[in-house]
Amino acid sequence: MTDSQKPRILMCPADYFGIEYEINPWMSVQKGTDPERSSAQWKALHQTLVDLGVEIDLMEPVKGLPDLVFTANAGLVYHDLFIPSRFRYKVRQGETPRFEEWARSRGFRIVELPAGENFEGAGDALFCGDALFAGYRFRSDVQSHQWIGERLGVEVLPMELIDPRFYHLDTCFCPLAPGVAVYYPGAFDEYGRSVILDRIPTLIEVRAEEAVFFSCNAVVVGSTVVLNQGAPKLTADLERLGYQTRALDLSEFIKSGGSAKCLTLRIDGEEAANWKSAATPS
Repeated sequence: MTDSQKPRILMCPADYFGIEYEINPWMSVQKGTDPERSSAQWKALHQTLVDLGVEIDLMEPVKGLPDLVFTANAGLVYHDLFIPSRFRYKVRQGETPRFEEWARSRGFRIVELPAGENFEGAGDALFCGDALFAGYRFRSDVQSHQWIGERLGVEVLPMELIDPRFYHLDTCFCPLAPGVAVYYPGAFDEYGRSVILDRIPTLIEVRAEEAVFFSCNAVVVGSTVVLNQGAPKLTADLERLGYQTRALDLSEFIKSGGSAKCLTLRIDGEEAANWKSAATPS
């Protein structure tokens, strides 16, 4: 595998990760996190991805921005375009200039959303084949997804999230390849479930008891799926489809409402993206 063929992922070390506020049902300032454990868990994920042949681009952690570690929320990458997130909660809005600075330093063209629209990056926008599946309600606005679809010239399929525990799309939906995905039905309204069933021929349905271990919040590298521990049924289903799995302990990050996928941003596009052309929208 040459360097140009290597998957590329953005990560941010967990040096300043912790629970300093509460903006989702998982977070508890009183319970907090264990810095040593979270650092060790982050390093284990980083090493696992390196072992799988991933080229990791590291951001500098920033004190006072504990959720900068969740780089999936940086924005949306499409070819050489970067659409930075516009966070709903003020406590996370300081992350956007950092992510924009990183994107510019890597040669991405920055495309900003219209004022007043919320969008939280690859946390709520995931390609599966040609279509961009987009979650809205808790963090991102459906209008932002429609604007992105028009700007990029791609089909966008907005789906409403209804369970606040699964507040981002990547907590309950994971594309594996064009036409193949993992999802937790209970996170979506009836229309959202019908969109997934109609548009994705091969689906693995995650049980509720495993969904709460953020088993959908996985990183796909070729035929390997890296996910949190606690999902033996999903693991068996994945292996029946020919996937290998790497289960890690990411419990400290689940306390903040994130897991493997939240801790990564695919710089070369989502694993299951099927960009038809190397051309970039003007």
